[in-house]
Amino acid sequence: MTLIACRVDGRAETRISVLERALQYGDGLFETLRVCDGRPQHLQRHLTRLQAGCERLRIGGVERGPLVDEIRELAAGVDTAVLKLIVGRGHGARGYGIEGCGPPRRILCLHRWPQWPAERERGIRARICETRLSPQPLLAGIKHLNRLEQVLARAEWSDPAIAEGLMLDRNGRLVEGTMSNVFLVHGDTLVTPRLDACGVAGVMRSVLLDCASALGITTEVRAVEARELREVDELFVCNSLIGLWPVIELDGRSLPAGPLGARLQSQLEDADNPVETNWYPE
Repeated sequence: MTLIACRVDGRAETRISVLERALQYGDGLFETLRVCDGRPQHLQRHLTRLQAGCERLRIGGVERGPLVDEIRELAAGVDTAVLKLIVGRGHGARGYGIEGCGPPRRILCLHRWPQWPAERERGIRARICETRLSPQPLLAGIKHLNRLEQVLARAEWSDPAIAEGLMLDRNGRLVEGTMSNVFLVHGDTLVTPRLDACGVAGVMRSVLLDCASALGITTEVRAVEARELREVDELFVCNSLIGLWPVIELDGRSLPAGPLGARLQSQLEDADNPVETNWYPE
């Protein structure tokens, strides 16, 4: 994706110091937002997850006002784009100790919208990755900067016809996709893996769970065994950029694109996504 603009702590800049903890240790967090008609989508949910991540990593001093202002200013006047927000711990001496580090660094990058094939909205091909996710409850759910497991998983295939890879944990349970969360449909029940040991609690995942509740669809957030992927009535993946993609082929086996996913897709398209500026949900 082509970079349109970049800001570091509010200044137009594309470089950071080699002493940044985000660079040295992956010591930070990030959020990836969709911008439509100059409006960052689901901003409140992204900022709420970011705040939770800052608390988990003990990164203090992230000010709401300047961050929201920068996001809104960078998104203004843009039809469709990808906005990536990075919050790092800032400068630090050599070593893992966090004493004396900071202040936190804010990095905003605005990218042109990727040109995915239009047919992906009707269904994608996916595979199950060999790379396994390691359990670490202290990092589970948050979107920290260390994505090496996802990098290794995505390196497993080069076929452009395969849009996503599904990742399991060390016990063979389904967790997520390399860039997405996963939903299964069993009958009239919508199921998504719990993320208490590893994985990212995606913003679009929370949106779809709310959409399902509004539609009266029964939902379950629980451990999902890999064998269940052979028994699903529907399977789809989601994230803040792609929305919802039905999986119509998994490791060469055809899957149906069924009605429940279509209902959620319709609900998602009808949802109003205002520019939310509150740090915490009301």
